[in-house]
Amino acid sequence: MNGSTGQRSGGRGRVRVASLALGLLAGALTATAGGSSPAAALTPPVAITADDLTTWQTNGIVWSMAAGDGVVYAGGTFSTLRPPTAAPGSDERPAVNFAAFDTATGAPTDCSLSFTVSSGTATVRALALSPDGETLYAGGRFGAVNGVGVSNIAAIDTDTCTPRDDFKISVTATVRALAATDDTVYLGGDFTSVGGQTRNSFAAVTTGASLLPFTADGDEVGRAVEVTPDGRHVLLGGDFFRINGTTTHALAVVDATTGQLAKAYPGFIHNNSTVQDITTDATGFYTGNEGTGGGVFDGRIALNLNDFEQRWRDTCLGATQAVAVHSGVLYSGSHAHDCASMGAFPDQPRKHLLAQSVDDPKLLPWFPDTNDGIGEPVGPRVLTAASGGGSDYLWVGGEFTTVNGRPQQGLTRFADGPDTGAPWVPNVSLSTLTPGRIDVNWQTSFDTDDGELTYRIYKDGSSTPVHTTTGYSVFWDRPQLTWTDTDVAPGETHSYRITASDGPNTSAKSPAQSATVASSTEAYPARVRSDGASLYWRYDEGASTFAHDSGGKLNNGFLRGGPAYRQTPAAVAGPSTAIGFNGSSEYAYSNRLHAAPPRFSVETWIKTTTTQGGKIIGFGNLTQQNSTRHDKHVYMRNDGRLVFGVQSGGARTVTTSGAYNDGQWHHVVATQGPLGQGMTLYVDGQARASNILVSGNENYPGYWRVGGDNLSGWPNRPTSNFFEGQIDETAVYPTTLSASQVSAHYALRNG
Repeated sequence: MNGSTGQRSGGRGRVRVASLALGLLAGALTATAGGSSPAAALTPPVAITADDLTTWQTNGIVWSMAAGDGVVYAGGTFSTLRPPTAAPGSDERPAVNFAAFDTATGAPTDCSLSFTVSSGTATVRALALSPDGETLYAGGRFGAVNGVGVSNIAAIDTDTCTPRDDFKISVTATVRALAATDDTVYLGGDFTSVGGQTRNSFAAVTTGASLLPFTADGDEVGRAVEVTPDGRHVLLGGDFFRINGTTTHALAVVDATTGQLAKAYPGFIHNNSTVQDITTDATGFYTGNEGTGGGVFDGRIALNLNDFEQRWRDTCLGATQAVAVHSGVLYSGSHAHDCASMGAFPDQPRKHLLAQSVDDPKLLPWFPDTNDGIGEPVGPRVLTAASGGGSDYLWVGGEFTTVNGRPQQGLTRFADGPDTGAPWVPNVSLSTLTPGRIDVNWQTSFDTDDGELTYRIYKDGSSTPVHTTTGYSVFWDRPQLTWTDTDVAPGETHSYRITASDGPNTSAKSPAQSATVASSTEAYPARVRSDGASLYWRYDEGASTFAHDSGGKLNNGFLRGGPAYRQTPAAVAGPSTAIGFNGSSEYAYSNRLHAAPPRFSVETWIKTTTTQGGKIIGFGNLTQQNSTRHDKHVYMRNDGRLVFGVQSGGARTVTTSGAYNDGQWHHVVATQGPLGQGMTLYVDGQARASNILVSGNENYPGYWRVGGDNLSGWPNRPTSNFFEGQIDETAVYPTTLSASQVSAHYALRNG
């Protein structure tokens, strides 16, 4: 499969690389009081919006595409097309494994071809345009095009949309990749013979369908073929372990005339991984990789064309199927689910479209999405950049059945503008811990194609913002921002609303949140802060995903599953409230990934009558599913007794003798210090269990989680991983709280 545009020439002749010029959209915004520069429509170098455009659909999988002269050609395994909003089975027209579309409108053209086979299932797995755009080469598994006999490869006259009678050569098995130059067509696939002569996995023929001496025999399937811009080399990708008998797994560079190996990559790509796609720009080439099993490589690699050496690679997990370059950005189709190893999102539900700079593997803020769809399923299978009607487009094909959460099968497309999607409405929480001021806290928003957003704060119903600022966020990292209003007086009540803008699009205002200015300091939170809490959640939000950090370190949390907000009475006297978790699906986790703390204290209040137990607070490596590494936690057994555990040469725990599922508020603190302090579990201000000899815990980066996470393998594991009950005043400290500090906190519960 080749996900390039097909607009390449050269090989043994000259080379012409299509260059798509693109201007970034600029969102003109005026900064207001107290603000920084406003956000633009797209965060450079992203130049394609995440807003999907109306596009006709297929009833099956799109495996291949090529683009030129305002037309996008699509091949695959399907039999009909239907309009953008039509449901499967309605308003369909025949399209047997092939269709052509107007690049700018997404509607089919009058070019209709039928790719068939006498037995089994026909499919079109590769498409490539000649450099002059006059011939479309198609490869796959088929025996006829519009009834004209062929053998797994065909040439189509694009002016007449008819198969060329002068291009016929026998290929013994499926053709999965094609690249065309002025005088040569390179192919890769499952075959062992071309034109009656031995050619394993890769071959080259003239534009008149004569077999060339080019020999680059692989021992396994060829999946990608790309000609370098200078025409001197051909880039090969696939499942192979050898080319012409020399060890080079999944990737190779060969001479464009002879097929002789020019650059081998032994040990470069995991043995259980393959190269599914290759694309190029003026200075580099880029691979999409898929693996099976543990420790495999599933991400993208950027390599330099001048020396064929690696520029960068990412280590996301989730098989990459397709890559395409546009305006300095590498777009990819995959089912990425774990990019934690490169500082992005941990293992979670799949994301299917990603973007990276050609110079840097860091994920860019561009996150349209599909679903997995039918077939294997893996979502997108092919990408191609195209131009038409004065705009630039990124077309996506595959086995998906939804795009951006709406029904759309097989095909979709994105353009360089306009950007029409507004950011999410910000989640807002107010704090009055310091007399004479109101802290306005909010969870940064999310926009599918812009990381830098502009926030405007509106006070007391005014239409003029009192503060404007910007902040960067992506879906897995939406940090807390805070602005302090000092233009207030004790006893006054004020309300606030916030909008998020990407430039041309602005969210609705957040629901109004009100707070009364305090005249004195609340004793309990003041002591938590003064004792150095690095994370402090009071759960005063109402109906949002935001647990704001009252400790001043901006370690906010995400609330998952829609817990019961603003539960009263709270654990501590004052205007604060608690939160309720259902014991099955509701919990909170920290926005930030934290290094494993060598010394720590966790503190919270609980109130429950559960007999199912559950995790109260802990440290885990995942956020949106149960962690695979988990310790530094407190959990409740079915009998109501509390357990504090760490991993230190095995599961090491201390357990209270008493039960605390009596429906009353209880103060719970767990600390770990050096040898001699070790582990201590406090309840209601008193040490209830300890082990001074356990001073270590498992070393892995993770997230603080409250209300639920994995408890597999832990002693006296309760029925539920999740805690059913109320939780309040959660704090984490990078130090070991002393017994006197713990008792002082408990003593301040009544104000």
